[in-house]
Amino acid sequence: MMKTIGELCKIINGIYNIKGNVEKKITGISSDSRKIEAGDLFICLPGVHVDGSVFAKQAVEKGAAAVLTTKHLDLPPQVVQITVHNIHEAMEDVVPYFYDYPGKKMRMIGVTGTNGKTTTTHIIAHILRSAGYHVGVIGTIHALIDDEELPIHNTTPDVVELQQFLSLMYEKGITHVVMEVSSHALDMKRVAGCEYDTAVFTNLTQDHLDYHKTFENYLAAKEKLFQGLSSGEHVKDNKTAIVNIDDPYGKDILGVCKCKVLTYGVEKEADLKGANLKVELKSSSFDVTGPFGSVSLHMQITGLFNVYNTLAAIGAAHAEGVSTEIIDKAIQTFHSVPGRFELVEEGQDFAVIVDYSHTPDSLEKALTTARAMNPKRIIAVFGCGGDRDRTKRPIMGRIAAEYADIPIVTSDNPRSENPEDIVKEVEKGVLEGLKEGQHHEVIVDRRSAICRAVAIAQSGDIILIAGKGHETYQILNSGTIHFDDREVARDAIKGR
Repeated sequence: MMKTIGELCKIINGIYNIKGNVEKKITGISSDSRKIEAGDLFICLPGVHVDGSVFAKQAVEKGAAAVLTTKHLDLPPQVVQITVHNIHEAMEDVVPYFYDYPGKKMRMIGVTGTNGKTTTTHIIAHILRSAGYHVGVIGTIHALIDDEELPIHNTTPDVVELQQFLSLMYEKGITHVVMEVSSHALDMKRVAGCEYDTAVFTNLTQDHLDYHKTFENYLAAKEKLFQGLSSGEHVKDNKTAIVNIDDPYGKDILGVCKCKVLTYGVEKEADLKGANLKVELKSSSFDVTGPFGSVSLHMQITGLFNVYNTLAAIGAAHAEGVSTEIIDKAIQTFHSVPGRFELVEEGQDFAVIVDYSHTPDSLEKALTTARAMNPKRIIAVFGCGGDRDRTKRPIMGRIAAEYADIPIVTSDNPRSENPEDIVKEVEKGVLEGLKEGQHHEVIVDRRSAICRAVAIAQSGDIILIAGKGHETYQILNSGTIHFDDREVARDAIKGR
């Protein structure tokens, strides 16, 4: 991969200034000075606390041949400086071009929504692999190139990291990429240069209002994925939107779609309609009627929310031309995604479930799914993250009080906030939702809270440990520590 500085600058839509040799060749791009290699272009991205330009000298010392910046820097004369007015817009132009637009060469399936993105992407990928395709996955947990796992830091990586992932996937023969596409990524244009072919809308509930400020802004960000399907700059054919028609905001998504649409749902009439649902602790089954006729599905995952996730995945696979027979067989062999309604089994006579539910809607769905299993009691261990949307804290408290028999409020990822302050805000909602005779507990230390839930569990109970799911860390004011809800629960069960 190599481009001259002159070639890169011609792609920039806006005013720019070059100081240095325009014929100099760039061999890589990075916005992280620690990852710079000889011949790279260093992008001086402004951060929350520090401007990336302060790391320019460090990047040059590591071999950066050029820097993309918004101001002139005091650097050695052999280093080419490209000065632009808007560094984000310039980066969105330059980076996909440098990597030869890999997102226009593979089939791109984007999944967006508040909840269900991770499971839906993994079901889609499983079906596509069963159909014989080479599949890449990019999402909350990891990036996958077929079976090869790569670490990831954001649900949707920034422009540089995403294009690097996509370029590597294309080089390794990937034919289909299934991505979680977050509202942040859409709003911040992290997916610049990607041409999506199938887009899935799962649902929309309260989340990320600390960033978007209003729900209308949040919805507008999600809509961008579907507006992109109708762009006139496509190089690939066959664009399809897969939309949850049961969700109140499904009609808003449909309103911006100017391509083929497949709706899915359980309650309303839909192109893909689920019916005759049977949900058990470790499995579920349902019938689905669609353009292909009717089929009875049996899954090794459970919960009404997973019925919706599976319907979405069926729609995406159908849009990509996968046969009903392959879809049916693939769904039968799909196992749960780590941290998504994941059972912790150590021979105990009560159930322990670890789930990533960290929004009001996802917590309610996890608890109602647990209730549908007819447990003796539900013990819910949950909290809310720090430095995030504070308005959902009392809402989640009320939901836990309403749907669980014993809500235990604890710490999640407090980040820079005082965990006791967060817990108090959550507890306000719990106190409002408690029924007569119902009691709750507040245990700030998460390990102690999980151990307490296991200690008081009786035969036939379900413990739901919500909020962190697959995460193997806890972010505290003092730093990040190793913490895995599943490990802690397993140790607590063994210690009974």
